[in-house]
Amino acid sequence: MSSSDRAMMNAFKEISTMADRINLPRNIIVSRHLVRALHITSLKCVMFFLFLFLQDRTNNLFKQVYEQKSLKGRSNDAIASACLYIACRQEGVPRTFKEICAVSRISKKEIGRCFKLILKALETNVDLITTGDFMSRFCSNLGLTKQVQMAATYIARKAVELDLVPGRSPISVAAAAIYMASQASAEKRTQKEIGDIAGVADVTIRQSYRLIYPRAPDLFPADFKFDTPVDKLPQL
Repeated sequence: MSSSDRAMMNAFKEISTMADRINLPRNIIVSRHLVRALHITSLKCVMFFLFLFLQDRTNNLFKQVYEQKSLKGRSNDAIASACLYIACRQEGVPRTFKEICAVSRISKKEIGRCFKLILKALETNVDLITTGDFMSRFCSNLGLTKQVQMAATYIARKAVELDLVPGRSPISVAAAAIYMASQASAEKRTQKEIGDIAGVADVTIRQSYRLIYPRAPDLFPADFKFDTPVDKLPQL
């Protein structure tokens, strides 16, 4: 095996390992062609909790970048991390930069740089992320009920519609909406608990929350059952 092939195989293994750690959805339908191409077994594919088409897309992105030599000077691990981030976005299972960073050895800043360079080099794009892309997963990981999740989703959507959070990232808006919805319910979660799940700092949640708090009475769905009235919500 040439050094070039070896580098590519190592990158594919790293992609599989990262995909496993972020617990992407599992698909037991195994492509024999892909298995042979990537030198992995069908059992590994199942264990990696990864849609094969998503892994295929990630590997193909890396292969294109590697063969074009368009990111000279960047580590293969950084490129692989950025490719996984892009593939997740393109296939509708987005993960945050922080989530990718947590399962790789690469900094958030470096993944972000490679992400931009890859999009430019391959002349491709990704859909804009929205608060809805993360709400279900964040609420589920926080152990919140469907009612709170639906309220948080509604709050985030209304905040965007009313232009209350200009320039704020969808992730920080989602986190602030979850905080507001949980504080109004009996299932209260702290800023730190939400920040740990969403991958944002407490101060980031507070900044977005302060923007939506003045309009809190207008943000809740009409059928929401309050445990804490709107006028008693934290003012921060």
